[in-house]
Amino acid sequence: MLLASCAGGAPDLLLDQREIDMSPVINGEIRTIEISLYDLEERDVVIEAVPTSRGCTQTTISPTTITPGESALLVMQYDSGAHESDENEPVVRQIFIASNDGDEPKMEFRFTADLIARDL
Repeated sequence: MLLASCAGGAPDLLLDQREIDMSPVINGEIRTIEISLYDLEERDVVIEAVPTSRGCTQTTISPTTITPGESALLVMQYDSGAHESDENEPVVRQIFIASNDGDEPKMEFRFTADLIARDL
């Protein structure tokens, strides 16, 4: 993996995962996902923003400046109750990681879940 930074056009930032399936999720549950981001370059990678595709998902990242060879922790919290539905349905959510990475300035992480109605 470390050779990727020498391969011309390879991203400076590496996510330890790009996609997770959290299925099943009971409507109303709050789930937390943590992934690590690694700086493979010889310069700092600065995380500029971490927007999400929907308001049911919140993110935090620390630190926002990743020094060479170091990592940051991205924590995502998904509130399945924000859907206000008792129907069974699949969901897909994206988290976009904007940085000063010249090769891939906007990385995407996604998670999927089969949302199931809670028993009343």
